Amino acid sequence: MNEELPEIARADEWVPLVIRTDYTDDSAWREVIAELSRVAGAREWESPAHLVDDRRWDGVTSDKALVAAARDEELSVVFLADGVTMRSPLRPLLALDLGADDDQDLDQDLDPVYYQELIDSPPPREVRVVPDAVHLVHGNLQLANVDFPEFAEEAAADPDGVVRDV
Repeated sequence: MNEELPEIARADEWVPLVIRTDYTDDSAWREVIAELSRVAGAREWESPAHLVDDRRWDGVTSDKALVAAARDEELSVVFLADGVTMRSPLRPLLALDLGADDDQDLDQDLDPVYYQELIDSPPPREVRVVPDAVHLVHGNLQLANVDFPEFAEEAAADPDGVVRDV
């Protein structure tokens, strides 16, 4: 896949971005959409998700999706509907942290020992999120109420390894 991915134009920074990268199961995709829509309508403060359903994204890796999504400077997290999403009954989306690179400018001011610890154990950049928790994760990251590693810890403590909306 050598062609450049299409630009994503979101009208609202408070709307989570969900990109479909797996086209093996249309029924599973419809379930993801239904769950996102159901949750969005359940709470007045939640906006519907911005869905990217464009076959040019088929098979795109998380690294390529991060690069493409990073063009949107207001975006802190992007959610991928990948093969795991389509195969798992939980339909967990892959959340990718776009804010992790924001701290690179600070690295030069860090204590060398602490900096080496960051290099040896970088913070997590991805976590699985069930569709009904997408708005929770997106909103908290946009507001900087919660850091991405906190969601990764939450997923690690979950028996299915996902972030859930409690």
